Amino acid sequence: MKQRIFLIAIIICCTTISHLSAQQDNFVNDFLERLENSRKYLVLVAETMPEDKFDFKATPESLSFAENLMHIGFALDWHSQTLLGGRESRDWNTDTTFKTANKSKDLMITTINKTFDETTALISHFDTTQLDDELDYFGLRRTKRQIFMLLADHVTHHRGQMLVNMRLNGLVPPRYVLFQ
Repeated sequence: MKQRIFLIAIIICCTTISHLSAQQDNFVNDFLERLENSRKYLVLVAETMPEDKFDFKATPESLSFAENLMHIGFALDWHSQTLLGGRESRDWNTDTTFKTANKSKDLMITTINKTFDETTALISHFDTTQLDDELDYFGLRRTKRQIFMLLADHVTHHRGQMLVNMRLNGLVPPRYVLFQ
């Protein structure tokens, strides 16, 4: 009788763990689909804005279209490679990867695509048992799962500012891409 109860307990545990693991894998797979759609739309937005308008700012204190684009890249890199991947953070003051100075529109788009590729590669191999691990996020305790969501929200936030810059220049932004 004890063996039967023990066997049933093991089966229940294995089923529960398997189910939770599948949910976490689904989370990552869903996130990767969203990330790829977000990349496609962001690149389309960047390609649509004429290069001579990349320095446009909606207000003097706003980021320019180009600065928003490169800021998305910096934050994407930081959230994924540093917070999720454990790599040392780039120093914004000395690292020029995501600075707009001396970068053409094509180089900025190439940089963004490379950053999305690196992020996708890291997340594709992310250990889903770490999704509930907590870390410091500007003085707040956040799980790595929350970092995934913050990463996506941040891209959307700054891309929205880029769309406003387009509208203020009389341009019609590309049609919104769903599932991002």
